[in-house]
Amino acid sequence: MQKDTSTSGPSAPSNRIRHRKRSNEVIPEDSKANGGRLLVDDKNKYKSMWIRTYSTIWMIGGFALIIYMGHLYITAMVVVIQIFMARELFNLLRRSQEDRQLPGFRLLNWHFFFTAMLFVHGRILSQRLVNTMTPDKVLYQLVSSLIKYHMVICYSLYIAGFMWFILTLKKKMYKYQFGQYAWTHMILIVVFTQSSFTVANIFEGIFWFLLPATLIVINDIGAYLVGFFFGRTPLIKLSPKKTWEGFIGASVVTIISAFLLANIMGRSQWLTCPRKDLSTGWLYCDPGPLFKPESYTLTGWVPHWFPWKEISILPVQWHVLCLGLFASIIAPFGGFFASGFKRAFKIKDFGDSIPGHGGITDRMDCQMVMAVFAYIYHQSFVVPQSLSVEMILDQILMNLAFEEQQALYTRLGEMLQEGIQVQS
Repeated sequence: MQKDTSTSGPSAPSNRIRHRKRSNEVIPEDSKANGGRLLVDDKNKYKSMWIRTYSTIWMIGGFALIIYMGHLYITAMVVVIQIFMARELFNLLRRSQEDRQLPGFRLLNWHFFFTAMLFVHGRILSQRLVNTMTPDKVLYQLVSSLIKYHMVICYSLYIAGFMWFILTLKKKMYKYQFGQYAWTHMILIVVFTQSSFTVANIFEGIFWFLLPATLIVINDIGAYLVGFFFGRTPLIKLSPKKTWEGFIGASVVTIISAFLLANIMGRSQWLTCPRKDLSTGWLYCDPGPLFKPESYTLTGWVPHWFPWKEISILPVQWHVLCLGLFASIIAPFGGFFASGFKRAFKIKDFGDSIPGHGGITDRMDCQMVMAVFAYIYHQSFVVPQSLSVEMILDQILMNLAFEEQQALYTRLGEMLQEGIQVQS
């Protein structure tokens, strides 16, 4: 008798993904190419549009509140987002049958995750933590010691996880375990290597975090709305709902928004001042030449009846045109990459934590690409490349113990006194 190979054997459940349900939805060919029709003519799209709109309003409201609360709370929000992203990505390749045979194996993934978090955020925030603890001598010495041995602590935690992994290897499970080990490290690279730049941007001034993030949101909404009402021509096969009309329309809106929003945000010290510690108090600083308005006369450029003869522009507005251009043309490829990734795993979304949007990872694909560019652009074209007094002081506070700083202060005072005597 011929065996029926169409039925699943008892071992079939072991190959199923536990947390991520694969999509069985088959996209019709006409929808892949939009069929030459406008999406607005599809009545089924209105329900998802309203759900997406409500979720967006709630997210923007919560985001605005966190921005108002300050740098430390924004950093905490980024950490929470990283945890949710890691959870969604960890669940992508987990298999229930194998996990039941490997008790504690999931805990190992999170061990590597929090070790990477300690290493990345520790390096970024160490100097600001020292500045916060300076008034208290005991806490200052304790924090200074922890920072001094920060890399040793992180490396020891990683080696402990590495040994833990080796000791938990089981026969007939090697392939799954090593696959999970490699997948975990890829997640750490994707989540931390890129999102760590977000934290660095926050403490350089909320402006350099908020504006790039806002431009991605504007571009995403603009592409969705323009494509919804006017989209006919498909843009890329990886994402069938994307259209050339939405892409071009969103690009124009994003670049104009970048120029206008920079003028508004650049006038707030709360957004432009860098944070040197981990306190939450109000900030006061010299905004620097980039955020000081310059006047331009419009005489000869506009008709005589035009009410404004002079406009005020912040120099930073010319810089953000590059950010707007990147957010419009390059950053969407982060979304295309995520679309291809989901198609490879035959899933519709990375999660379902945000109604109408999918998971946290679905919203962060373009944001991570944008954060890296914003940091590199800021460090390359905005931050002065020559040494400044503040940069030298930061190095002193980071690398010298309290007693060494006192000795430096005394020696510097003696040198200045000698210089004054020579001049007189």
